[in-house]
Amino acid sequence: MNKIDLTGRVAVITGGAQGIGYATAERMLASGASVVLWDRNPQSLAEAEQALSAKGSVKTVLVELVQEASVKAAAESTLTQCGKVDILVNNAGITGGNATTWELDSQVWQDVIQVNLVAPYFVCKALVPAMIAAGYGRIVNIASIAGKEGNPNASHYSASKAGLIALTKSLGKELAQKGIMVNAITPAAAQTPIFDSMTQEHIDFMLSKIPMGRFVEVDEIAAMASWLASADCSFSTGAVFDISGGRGTY
Repeated sequence: MNKIDLTGRVAVITGGAQGIGYATAERMLASGASVVLWDRNPQSLAEAEQALSAKGSVKTVLVELVQEASVKAAAESTLTQCGKVDILVNNAGITGGNATTWELDSQVWQDVIQVNLVAPYFVCKALVPAMIAAGYGRIVNIASIAGKEGNPNASHYSASKAGLIALTKSLGKELAQKGIMVNAITPAAAQTPIFDSMTQEHIDFMLSKIPMGRFVEVDEIAAMASWLASADCSFSTGAVFDISGGRGTY
């Protein structure tokens, strides 16, 4: 494992209790950071905290990311406990199942947009001012190759991730002269609990699109996220980093 230096940094990771978020927390702890896991599942948070605490400083915050007041309270609690937030990884996300656009339930469509796009906006709104005051920050948004290409039978998920890419680009430009880098990662599918809400047909479709013939590992995404969260990432902002096994064409 390559050494990434995050010594002394405080990282907030949304959806950090499992999947990509958990792997990212693990990698950041190994790199010297303290991590704060934001999640809405108290049992998963407790289990993650217990498992990760042997590796470094871990705190948890129970938060409903789609409720702005809850996000604001989580930000205030984190800043009070930790004194600062250097790194934000907007990782929490849902797929909302699979169906054609005209057959998707309207509420499910809106729920996916809320979790995958509106929630990262709430989190950035709550934490960016503290980063500006400190003159330093790294924001990593976990988007998806679906946000570039638009997966069939996943218009809600694809649209949400495309929006997250655009949010990344806008925010990156706004913060470009404030010492804060904002970047997105667009992975191909990884085998995480999010697969539970997908049809096997859709999972097979996603695999068929990857030239390398396998799904991305969560540790591979975590490695990229950790570099983007480091001081070494000093001249990339508003950018989109592909990790799709050759699927991405731009």
